Amino acid sequence: MTIRVVVVDDQPLMRSALSMSLAPEPDIEVVGEAADGRQAIELAGTLQPDVLVMDVRMPGTDGISATRQLRRSSARPPRVLIITTFDLDEYVVEALRAGASGFVLKDATPEQLVHAVRVIAAGEALLHPGVTRRLLDRYARLLPAPLPADPLPASVTPRERAVLLLIAQGLSNGAIGRVLHLAESSVKTHVGHLLAKLGQQDRVQLVIFAYEMGLIQPTGSMPGTS
Repeated sequence: MTIRVVVVDDQPLMRSALSMSLAPEPDIEVVGEAADGRQAIELAGTLQPDVLVMDVRMPGTDGISATRQLRRSSARPPRVLIITTFDLDEYVVEALRAGASGFVLKDATPEQLVHAVRVIAAGEALLHPGVTRRLLDRYARLLPAPLPADPLPASVTPRERAVLLLIAQGLSNGAIGRVLHLAESSVKTHVGHLLAKLGQQDRVQLVIFAYEMGLIQPTGSMPGTS
């Protein structure tokens, strides 16, 4: 299956470089380019790309606003891969919270960019949950206050809750399985159930959900623990 990509950056040279890095790949087709978030939203509606490779900082409608609008306005929004200059950047945190599935730096190699697009298109989160947690720990002041009541729906089982808390601490499926004495395939099933029940698209969004709902707090402590 060919991955349809729209490249979004306000700098023509950067757009050209990104497109040239992706175009030679037999499974990737660059179907359009946009100079800002507004154009990206328009092209997403007409071209139906699988992935937007999008700069986070642009004049007008930036990558954060565009990602948020796409998530709200489309039943099947494209995956968003954020391009940024700095990895520990509050703009990146906001983009992930808005619904981006990961990010790569602007100085990434063509091979790293191609890998990122393929991972995002496959429905996975590129950014390791542990890195997401480091970002959220650093920018915890951006997060809302924890909710006083349990934010999880009643359909979430105690086992699924335990899996969610371990995901939020950056553990892989294999590591979660070892902690909970489960097969890795069982952990994967629980993760799938959590995504469906909580309306999230990938593991990164599960980490952010756990932080925003107060299930886990900066420095990795959980509510009611020291």
